Amino acid sequence: MNRIAHACIASLALACCARAALAQSAAATPDSQQASAPSSHLAAVIARGTLRVCTTGDYKPFSYYRQDGGFEGIDIDMAESLAKSLGVKADFVKTAWPNLMSDFIGKCDIAMGGISTSLERQKRAFFTQPYMIDGKVPIARCADVSKYQTIAQIDQPSTHVIVNPGGTNEQFARRYLAHANLTVYPDNVTIFKQILAGKGDVMVTDASETLLQQKLNPGLCSVHPDKPFQYGEKAYMVPIDDDVFQQYVDQWLHLSLASGEFQAISDKWLK
Repeated sequence: MNRIAHACIASLALACCARAALAQSAAATPDSQQASAPSSHLAAVIARGTLRVCTTGDYKPFSYYRQDGGFEGIDIDMAESLAKSLGVKADFVKTAWPNLMSDFIGKCDIAMGGISTSLERQKRAFFTQPYMIDGKVPIARCADVSKYQTIAQIDQPSTHVIVNPGGTNEQFARRYLAHANLTVYPDNVTIFKQILAGKGDVMVTDASETLLQQKLNPGLCSVHPDKPFQYGEKAYMVPIDDDVFQQYVDQWLHLSLASGEFQAISDKWLK
């Protein structure tokens, strides 16, 4: 079966899924409540005509905020795909890692942009099925790769660790690198150039990011990206206690992964 046929089947399946989910939502809601407001984000998004997507815009290759005010990256293209499947437009809401959860709960229908799953986040949001397996690895100047092979080697007072604030990178650094000299640098876009300039020795972040950043910043090398310090997953955050919307997004993501759409989008930004 060719890719066009796959796409047609996927579109039909998503349309059926949306209708079934809306019917399930309506059946579970009394008539008086149906008249007043949509009972699920799925119905609300379709009624509004826009999918509100929270994204940080500072995490290549997943989400990057351009100087012209637009966004680009793997998860920006995926958000556009999800919006198209719903027959609506994607409306991107710029946030930052320290404010991600509060902005998501208050302003958005979904959060996308290289977000790592965590139990702490799970307390306040649902996650979709994962679309990527990832994990924390170091990135350092290529001449220093042998110095930073293990957590024990990095966790030394003589090591200048640099990290961006508010996300799982900072959580990892504070938990496992407590003896290192830690600097929290506010700009995740330019943070890697700080290492090249000698203002930091090493950063521990997701393997997928290190593989891209070593291409963008010659002189930096990802340290054993195939053997991360810990297991990690990337997924999309959706509202807690909204099974109808989560099931729709999960089905859309499943079809995107199965049809090759996600792989084609990922290849576009990683190769």
